[in-house]
Amino acid sequence: LGVREALLVNSGSSANLLAFATLCSETLGERRIAPGDEVITVAAGFPTTVAPIVQAGAVPVFVDVELGTYNASVEAIEAAIGPRTKAIMLAHTLGNPFAAEEVRALADARGLWLVEDNCDALGSEYRGRKTGTFGHLATSSFYPPHHMTMGEGGAVVSSDPLLAKIALSIRDWGRDCICQSGQDNRCGRRFSQQFGTLPFGYDHKYVYSEWGYNLKVSDMQAAVGVAQLDKLDGFVAARRANYATLRSLLAPLDDVLVMPEATEGADPSWFGYLMTVREGAPVTRDDLVRELESAGIQTRMLFAGNLTRQPVFDRLRASGTGYRVCGDLANTDRIMSDAFWVGVYPGMTDEMLEWTARVLARECGR
Repeated sequence: LGVREALLVNSGSSANLLAFATLCSETLGERRIAPGDEVITVAAGFPTTVAPIVQAGAVPVFVDVELGTYNASVEAIEAAIGPRTKAIMLAHTLGNPFAAEEVRALADARGLWLVEDNCDALGSEYRGRKTGTFGHLATSSFYPPHHMTMGEGGAVVSSDPLLAKIALSIRDWGRDCICQSGQDNRCGRRFSQQFGTLPFGYDHKYVYSEWGYNLKVSDMQAAVGVAQLDKLDGFVAARRANYATLRSLLAPLDDVLVMPEATEGADPSWFGYLMTVREGAPVTRDDLVRELESAGIQTRMLFAGNLTRQPVFDRLRASGTGYRVCGDLANTDRIMSDAFWVGVYPGMTDEMLEWTARVLARECGR
């Protein structure tokens, strides 16, 4: 990616947690995200993009997404900015980049943080630049279905030295010392510093400057990740090729299904092939999913669909507090009711892709 710092963690969800917790650090002073501050995001996606916001006592502000790209527009994001907005936290939906350059420019102009959830988009590019390099912080996931894997794992990346230092501390129990396991006294001042009201010379390895976690990975996971990195370019190329094959095979169904389309200026590293059944179509999403599954073809919803309708939001909905919706979530509801996706993972053969297309065409009456 070319960023200055990359911190491995034990999952993509932990990466999102760590990235957001970093922005809540008191080290950031007035720029820290405090309880009650607002963070702009979307409800059409995976819940752990939003969970850290709620868990920190901040307020998610949901904007709708566009069908086809399945990302929020810059205009929708800008319209949602209010006096308590502190950050924007967005994922590149199934590998299709949002307008990251423009969103970062908006964030900088308005004094906001941008957290770029790159968990489903490793290898994607926007305007010739890798996703994961636009945010003040960005996250990746190395869960088995993702673009590369460590069995389980993730990463937080940043080119901001202060944010990287805070993130490292929070990942490693909140320690102030940056020495890694097996290293001692790299600074030469382990027993000769004053911290808070601790006794002078208190062992720096046991000084804590943040409220932290233990989110590290094992050496075995890291070794798997190193081997996978050598294969990443091939994985990304295969995903793009599989997407292109499906797009060609399914072109006759454009009048039945809203097909996924790359954001203008983007070269996605596709995680999946997302379709929405058009209004008035002769079939329903449930019809297609049932037929695909019975034919041995796995399907997925777009994760939570509309997160605000999930049981975890029951209390927030009932109280009318804890989150805000800017405008409406009409497309998000459409996605919840009518969208599904199929895989484009590198191991798929042309025969598998052709079978997927035949089953869909048959169920659509073609």
